Amino acid sequence: MACRRIGGHGHTLSPASSVNCVKALATGIRTHSICMVSDFFYPNMGGVESHIYQLSQCLIERGHKVIIVTHAYGNRKGIRYLANGLKVYYLPLKVMYNQSTATTLFHSLPLLRYIFVRERVTIVHSHSSFSSMAHDALFHAKTMGLQTVFTDHSLFGFADVSSVLTNKLLTVSLCDTNHIICVSYTSKENTVLRAALNPEIVSVIPNAVDPTDFTPDPSRRDDSTITVVVVSRLVYRKGNELLAGTVLSLHVLNVCLS
Repeated sequence: MACRRIGGHGHTLSPASSVNCVKALATGIRTHSICMVSDFFYPNMGGVESHIYQLSQCLIERGHKVIIVTHAYGNRKGIRYLANGLKVYYLPLKVMYNQSTATTLFHSLPLLRYIFVRERVTIVHSHSSFSSMAHDALFHAKTMGLQTVFTDHSLFGFADVSSVLTNKLLTVSLCDTNHIICVSYTSKENTVLRAALNPEIVSVIPNAVDPTDFTPDPSRRDDSTITVVVVSRLVYRKGNELLAGTVLSLHVLNVCLS
């Protein structure tokens, strides 16, 4: 458990993490040592990266111990610490394509097993179908008898070569996973079909924007126009072609009305 790590292996939790552990024990909440695994994390930028970071911070606030495992980014390797004592392992694994490591299952086994044992991990939470390290972690965690969770962040097709290979890998990885989380109901349907899953073990936690991080100035509002704000990366997988079509349709409609 998270609180048992105090003083273990010559390491101590940060003061913030120690306080959270004490609060969790005082309220009777069972705490876990949770390992987030993905090829995609800071300093790389994206939705998966920010999701993992924010989720980890929320779990730490609830008294759990959270560590993150990803691959090295340039000179950023080894162990780093982020806010609230969030511990990040940057492993020296070779990147194959698009910040994803090569998967052979065996090359990552010594490192991941060492981390799971050293940190007394009770739950392994992998992120993203594109992440080879996430699939490796699910496999190794199950061989060690650990509980596993997988979060799928994107929609995939069924016809192109990349999607076919990813879907086959996903079917093998998720066949023994305890629970799967998707970021939308459409994503749930997509993942259930791709991985041949039982829908009852798939939950939906929709993505959302924290409005407190985006506070507009009402005095600068122009009531004569409608302002549409899109928070997204302009890539195909995030629907940039739909955005372009929507903007064009609104422009044509505005011209016709005027």
